[in-house]
Amino acid sequence: MATAETKTAAKKVKFIITRQDDPKAASYTEEFELDYRPGMNVISALMEIQRNPVNLKGENTAPVCWESNCLEEVCGACSMVINGKPRQACAALVDNLEQPVRLEPMRTFPIVRDLVIDRSVMFTSLKKVKAWIPIDGTYDLGPGPRMAEKKRQWAYELSKCMTCGVCLEACPNVNEKTNFMGPAPISQVRLFNAHPTGEMNAEERIEALMEDGGIEGCGNSQNCVRACPKGIPLTTSIAEMNKATTKHMFKNWLSL
Repeated sequence: MATAETKTAAKKVKFIITRQDDPKAASYTEEFELDYRPGMNVISALMEIQRNPVNLKGENTAPVCWESNCLEEVCGACSMVINGKPRQACAALVDNLEQPVRLEPMRTFPIVRDLVIDRSVMFTSLKKVKAWIPIDGTYDLGPGPRMAEKKRQWAYELSKCMTCGVCLEACPNVNEKTNFMGPAPISQVRLFNAHPTGEMNAEERIEALMEDGGIEGCGNSQNCVRACPKGIPLTTSIAEMNKATTKHMFKNWLSL
């Protein structure tokens, strides 16, 4: 009689991976089959394919390229489309995925190779909205102003953003036909404008959101908040920034 261990050893997991040899090459799919192991995730499966790059036909092939770093759903590097849903590969347990497991790159961003994408456009948007706290000098300035606990609690939720790009992939308004920067940079404006030191640049960030590709590009589909792996209240941030940009617009009109 077959034991539980024997059944587990005999179980296979099939992966269908969308591949692309370089940015200008046509994409294609390649199938792989691995021995099942309890607790395996997509990243561990990709590591196994990398160690032994033999496809389902038994052919030797180039190792699949992907990105990962922390393996703890913190860095955001391993974002990809898994069974049609953008998410983190390190947190995608094979036990919870429908078979065969389909892996694709996020198409919102330019493809470098296989599952590796170039997220430069997102970082450019973060630069545009000045998503940082500008403090001159490298010497110790002492403790900064305190933030009210109530504000700190919701600001902390916004600070969980790992620039993974999943919200941009899920947003129908982020595509090659628009310049819309997407939910993540908008939410970061709310975060840094709430900071006691960062608020000195609040108007600059608000004005950046009022430019082409800014907040007016949002279609309120709310896909972003459902897709965010960290549960960040992105639609709340967008609503708050809509309010802030409207107030700033009227303020500018009245000052003419």
